[in-house]
Amino acid sequence: MSIYDAIGGATAVEAAVDEFYVRVTADPVLAPFFAGRDLPSLKAHQRAFIAAAIGGPEVYQGRNIPAVHTPLNITNSHFDAVVDHLVAALRGLGVPAETTGQIGAALAPLRSEIVSA
Repeated sequence: MSIYDAIGGATAVEAAVDEFYVRVTADPVLAPFFAGRDLPSLKAHQRAFIAAAIGGPEVYQGRNIPAVHTPLNITNSHFDAVVDHLVAALRGLGVPAETTGQIGAALAPLRSEIVSA
């Protein structure tokens, strides 16, 4: 069974992404990255991206990850904070620590594509 199925599929991913955005937009360090952005569009891309990364049927068709993130000058501490918020959102929805660890491991290779500062 995929991680996607284990956590509850599309419904769980949508709930996690919604909670994730509540957290990152409330974080004073991360909020400026999201100010003035089309949050519904960002959420849709994030849902598809996370679902695809954890074995769901969705296909991520967003823009090139480095092209989107490089102009933002994201640091390692920004990346870590985002991952921490995602893990907290998942745990808040009852996803077991082992599974959140697997999700984090699936997303960790993106650090080199996202961090540019």
